[in-house]
Amino acid sequence: MGMELENGQAQFQDMEGVNFTDSQLVDFIRGFLSSVSLGNTDGYNQLVGVIHHRERLSPDEVALLVTCLKALCGAVSFIDNVLHESLLAGIFKMSLWDYGPNVMDALVELITSLAVSSGKYVDSCLDMLVNNFMPPHYYMDLLKKPHGLIRKDEVFSRVHTALKDISDLVPLAPLRLEQIVVNKMQRVFFKESMTTVYVENMLRLEKGSLSEFVGRKILTALVDKLLDLDVEIGWDDILQDDFSKGIFEIELEDDDEITDAINEDSIELPSELSRKSLTGNVIAETLDSLIVLTFEHLESCERDGRLNEVFEILLLSFQRTVLTAYKSKFAQFVIFYACALDPEVCGARFAVTLADMFISCNDPPLTRMSAVSYLASYLSRGKFLSTSLVTTILKRLVDWCLEYSKTQHVDLNPKAHKVFYSGCQAIMYVLCFRMRSILEIPRLKSQLLLMPIGSILTHRLGPLKVCLPSIVEEFLRKANANLFTPSETFIFNGLLESEYSKTFGGTERLDMFFPFDPCLLKRCDRYLRPYFVYWSMVRPSYDEEDDDDDDEGSSDEDVAEVFPDRIEENLMDDEAMARSYDDREFDLDEFDSALNKMSITPRNSIQYRGDSVQMPSRILPSTSPGSLW
Repeated sequence: MGMELENGQAQFQDMEGVNFTDSQLVDFIRGFLSSVSLGNTDGYNQLVGVIHHRERLSPDEVALLVTCLKALCGAVSFIDNVLHESLLAGIFKMSLWDYGPNVMDALVELITSLAVSSGKYVDSCLDMLVNNFMPPHYYMDLLKKPHGLIRKDEVFSRVHTALKDISDLVPLAPLRLEQIVVNKMQRVFFKESMTTVYVENMLRLEKGSLSEFVGRKILTALVDKLLDLDVEIGWDDILQDDFSKGIFEIELEDDDEITDAINEDSIELPSELSRKSLTGNVIAETLDSLIVLTFEHLESCERDGRLNEVFEILLLSFQRTVLTAYKSKFAQFVIFYACALDPEVCGARFAVTLADMFISCNDPPLTRMSAVSYLASYLSRGKFLSTSLVTTILKRLVDWCLEYSKTQHVDLNPKAHKVFYSGCQAIMYVLCFRMRSILEIPRLKSQLLLMPIGSILTHRLGPLKVCLPSIVEEFLRKANANLFTPSETFIFNGLLESEYSKTFGGTERLDMFFPFDPCLLKRCDRYLRPYFVYWSMVRPSYDEEDDDDDDEGSSDEDVAEVFPDRIEENLMDDEAMARSYDDREFDLDEFDSALNKMSITPRNSIQYRGDSVQMPSRILPSTSPGSLW
């Protein structure tokens, strides 16, 4: 062996020309490693040179690299983190993306052996594997081509197999892995394509064999990342120069263009017009891609029967971050989509949780106001929610507001009673969307008529003067048209936003926050549409332009189009409801030109009539048989 060490350089150069056995190769490399401590570094330096070689390799050079990597696997116990620092640095900087299958296999085997051999290499090995979640920058365009996709699958399959093998053999590896994955995502902001590939690997970990150990932390980190990107998209990016509009009130500016587009079957034009404020926004496009990736992951979880498990993690993350964020714009649609995939369990649980948070006195007022804003928007927009569930939750809100009003004997005070006002506004907002579907089911109609909504809204706290005027106006127009008897019909000329309503929301204007208004991210919206209620779908029966159409009433088919369960008093069972949504076909562009036909901004022509508003203490059925509202 001493002779071999003295002539190490010559022997190393001749390795590929000699037929060594596996054990002889290992002994050969061990000799090079041991010689460093004796001051002989010639053979070691050549070994390091082979590992560090990054240029295009010839077939002979590839064979030599594979030989060295395999021999190093059997010599890991001879590797010293101080004496062989340059060798280790070269190994950990190697990228699987740069090599063919033979080199990749040998490198993964070496990394696994290093991690298992000593605890001091675990973090470096895991970090090296996680770095391979992302291809080199020059490789990104190749991922769009067939051979690029094949290479991606070759790399990812080996990376995740190695992570699993290391985790099986090193008990603390999963904990270290989740920290590395999360930290790397939090501290680095990549381009859209790079971020998407990284998140794809995160989600592959979440649903793989390591899910039990790393899934919760990874999902939580993903939601946090979505929210971080969401916050980066400022309101100025969406509202541009018109701050009088709410985030989802951006109307299509040129009606003639829209009409022409529809007549020419050019259905993409309205979509682009309605989202033009986000066009070219790199952060918005990245967020759009990541949310879609998350949607597809949730679909996979639903198919695998583990959606409920994942939903519990999303719900906790939502409560911890999204709910308390200042007017989150898009991140909340992740949990909305999870609910849509499982309305009976996840969908109902989300509604109940939000209602519990609002009713509970344990949370601060702003949290409760945010919860009920989410709840109102969710109940209104969730096409997958049964009318029975909506009515049940609505009754809980009414009951709480009634009990609260009974304890108050003072005049209106927006700051002191903002939780109460947010509850009243939620009730009216939900009924703007859902009143018609509730009235179509006799059993639920009876429950609605027994709710003391009128008593609450006419309380001396004056919720009709404090809540957002456009919601009050819309609610009263529907109530006047269909719920009040002629003698009790409220004479209404409209409302002007007063100092009361401005004070109610405070600086954060939670009174104008409806988080599940139509999503302005184009790709996300295509996934959401089949499960989403647009205002244009809830056709107001009082519109003068529709009077002729409404004279004969709406057909059962029209009524069932938006809310499938409202024709029959007995709701569909879980299996039938799931089947009905699976079998239905939707036109993904059908509603793009009506992102928000329900305006929630004040109208300049609206004003109070008199000093007070009067409503009956109990809503009575309309005497007009032709009206559905």
